[in-house]
Amino acid sequence: MLTPRDVAHRLSKCEADCIICTPELAASLDEITKSVPLRIIVSDNQEDIRAGWICYNELLESCRGRSAQPCVATRADDIAQLFFTSGTTGKPKMVPHTQATYGIGHIGTMRYWLDPREEDMIWNISDTGWAKAAWSSLYIPLMAGATAFIHQKPRFDAKETLRALCEYPVTVLCAPPTVYRALVQCQLSQFPLRALRHCVSAGEPLNPEVMHTWTKNTGLQIYEGFGQTETTLLCGVRKGMKLKFGSMGKPAPGYNLKVLNEQQQELPPYHEGKLAVSLKQGYPIGLFKGYLWDEQRTSEAFRDGYYFTGDRAYYDDDGYFWFVGRADDVIISSGYRIGPFEVESCLQEHPAVAESAVVSSPDELRGEVVKAFVVLAEDFKHQQAETLIADLQNHVKTATAPYKYPRKIEFVDSLPKTVSGKIRRIELRAKEWAGLTEYSSGSSGSSSNHGG
Repeated sequence: MLTPRDVAHRLSKCEADCIICTPELAASLDEITKSVPLRIIVSDNQEDIRAGWICYNELLESCRGRSAQPCVATRADDIAQLFFTSGTTGKPKMVPHTQATYGIGHIGTMRYWLDPREEDMIWNISDTGWAKAAWSSLYIPLMAGATAFIHQKPRFDAKETLRALCEYPVTVLCAPPTVYRALVQCQLSQFPLRALRHCVSAGEPLNPEVMHTWTKNTGLQIYEGFGQTETTLLCGVRKGMKLKFGSMGKPAPGYNLKVLNEQQQELPPYHEGKLAVSLKQGYPIGLFKGYLWDEQRTSEAFRDGYYFTGDRAYYDDDGYFWFVGRADDVIISSGYRIGPFEVESCLQEHPAVAESAVVSSPDELRGEVVKAFVVLAEDFKHQQAETLIADLQNHVKTATAPYKYPRKIEFVDSLPKTVSGKIRRIELRAKEWAGLTEYSSGSSGSSSNHGG
């Protein structure tokens, strides 16, 4: 899903000199070598491999019979891998993780959330190159001695995914909310998931209605986990915990999570604020030390004895944390602070909604108002737009505080997302504030500004 320009940016930033890819991608990468010097290793035997390329299989074959090379000695604080953030709020940042942050830090992720057993087969639906793939496709299966299930397809297909879950003995499913939202749009009763025993979700919050639908049809709960490219599991719902639909769960062992106000003071339960990791009583083993070659962003993230996640949240009397939104995503309308996730979750309860994204939209009277971009479920795509908009607005008014309802609704064919599947609200918001009224990627043009 990355364009050659995206790849070139990442290669130049991290100063890579070699890339391993599939034959399908090699041709597009060949153009990049004109601006970024690197070797291309193609992961298949191909007759049309170009001059200067290296065949991965032939490279392995050439090593047969050679004496074993000594292992490279490493320190715990040596960089083991670099990840780029998904870019939900701006340009991707470069995150280094050491031999210890993932190698040791993910023991907690494994034990308290993914819960693998040696006999398990884990299917992690995440593209390689993203931190989530390293979590659940590499480190944790290796640590647990479990099997990693690889089922690569050019494009995600919900029915094909369900058929694979029926056909293969996958016991643990790890998927982003985008996948679960697509799966519950199918007739789940037609797909008996007999082997599946444990389901987890990560990447962004999962709407409670999706959880209810999944559990009702499969008998399985979805255990949410919250983390970042910069961390291991920060917060999660573990087996044995009381389920609170929509909650991120409780802090993972080793992380001291706090909710702070603008003066960096800790807030009591039910008060929304900045979500931060306190470093005052020790540094979590799974937390990175700073963005590579970016002192400004590092100093913005690490301040006053805290690591600031860039998210807003609150916690309840039981110590469960609740996600409100990225700091830049929160909408302030007529003095009210409105988190997009709560409005999106209300919309998700309506049968007409397959998926939605809520952002701020300019308004002369209120400064900004709530606008929802809605992808309709198949059965509702041909209904009268004005009637459906009013129905959705009334639904939100009755499901949550009336001031949170979307005064503007626009129906679109798809939502802009990062390559890791997170909704890019920043893109929708930028179009709104630039004065654009239609989202160019397949907008149906159905938009309304209802209500006083």
